[in-house]
Amino acid sequence: MVIIKPFRAVRPEASLADKVAALPYDVMNAAEARLMAEGNPYSFLHVDKAEINFAPDVDPYSDIVYHMAATRLREMLNEGVLLREHKPCLYVYRQTREGRSQTGVVGCAAVDEYLNKTIRIHELTRADKEDDRVRHIDACNANTGPIFLAYRARPRINEIVAQAMHKPPLYDFNSGGVQQTVWLIDEEEPISILQEEFARTERLYIADGHHRSASAARVAEMRRAQQQSCTGAEEFNFFLSVFFPDEQLYIMPYNRVIKDLGGLTAEQLLARIEEKFSVRLHEGPGPCEPAHKHSIGMYLRGKWYLLTARPGTYDEADPVARLDVSILQDNLLFPILGIANPRIDGRIGFLGGSRGLIELERRAGEGGAAFAMHPTSIDDLIAIADAGQVMPTKSTWFEPKLLSGLFIHELS
Repeated sequence: MVIIKPFRAVRPEASLADKVAALPYDVMNAAEARLMAEGNPYSFLHVDKAEINFAPDVDPYSDIVYHMAATRLREMLNEGVLLREHKPCLYVYRQTREGRSQTGVVGCAAVDEYLNKTIRIHELTRADKEDDRVRHIDACNANTGPIFLAYRARPRINEIVAQAMHKPPLYDFNSGGVQQTVWLIDEEEPISILQEEFARTERLYIADGHHRSASAARVAEMRRAQQQSCTGAEEFNFFLSVFFPDEQLYIMPYNRVIKDLGGLTAEQLLARIEEKFSVRLHEGPGPCEPAHKHSIGMYLRGKWYLLTARPGTYDEADPVARLDVSILQDNLLFPILGIANPRIDGRIGFLGGSRGLIELERRAGEGGAAFAMHPTSIDDLIAIADAGQVMPTKSTWFEPKLLSGLFIHELS
C-alpha cells in the first residue's frame, strides 16, 4: 500500500513562478548559485542555498545560514511572493524538454513508508549531507525541495492526470530549455481516486532525492520524540514528493573521465583492455555513443573506440554486477588503472549525460581517457532497489531536474 497525501502547498504567486523556481540546491556550488540568483531577489536559491546571502567566507553550515533560510522563506510569504493554498490539494507537474515529457503527481509521501522500505532506495547517503538538510528542514519548518519518486504505471492514474491537464494551468513557463507546467487537482473525487489507485501500488522508488528523504525522516523522528503523543497525521510525518510513472522516466548516462593512464602507454592500455573487451576503432563522425547495454565508448589520445564486454566478464543474474558502470569498474578501472574506490579516488571524475560527449573529450585532454556509458534503465534501478542493494556511485543522471520553490510543504 502506498500513501499519497494532499497538502496545503506554499507556492509562488503566478506571475512570479518563473523567477522563484530554481534548480535543486545540490546540483551547483555556492559560487554557481550566486551567479544564478544574481539580480533576482525572488530566486528560491536565497532559501534553499541560503549561504549566497552572505559573503563567500561565511561557513555555509553555520547557524546564521539556516536562520537566514527560514527568514527569507517567511519574508517571501509575508510579501506575497509565495501564497498558501486554501485547502489540501494535489497537483500535476509536467516537464517537457526537446519534445519529451514526464508528468507526475505532486503530493506528500509517508515517512513511515520510507522507514519500512515501502519506499525503496538505490543509493547510500552521506551523514554530513543529511545533517545539512536536517538542519535546513527543521529551521524552515518545511520540505523546500521535492523527492523524485517512481512507481509502476497504472492506467487509471494516467486517466486522472490527463483529465486534470484539460484545465488551464497554474504555471506554464520555460526554465533552462525545459517547459514547466503545473495544474491543480482540488476536487474531492479525483483526489480520492488517486489515493485509491496509489493504495493498490505495491511500492515506490526514490529516483532522485535520497538525502532529502533521509533527512525528512530524521526530522520526523526528532519531532515525534519531542512530542508527548502523536496521531500520525501531523504534517512532519510526510514529505514533499512528485510521483512519476516508470514508463515516462528518462535516465541519461553518467560518464567517466580518468586523469591519467596509471603509468601505461596508450598501446599497453589497449592491449590490457582487449583481455576483457572486444575493441573496435570508431570510424563514424563524432564521438562514439554506445547504442546498447554492455558496450562502452572510450576516448583515448584523440580517438574513439567501442568496447564490448566479453562473455564471462559479468554475472547477468546479479542486478548490480550486470550494470555497465560495474562492468567498467570491475574489468578495467580497478584491475588495469588501479582505481579501487571511485567514490573517493581523485583520479576519476564524473560527467552527467546532459553535458555531452564533446565536453567529455575536453576533460580527458591529451593525458587521460574518457568513457561514454550506455544509460542505466529504470528497470535496472527497480531491480536493485527490490534486491535491497545499492548502485555504484554515479550510476544514474535523471534529466530534467525537478525545480525547487514551486511547492513547499510546511511541517506544522
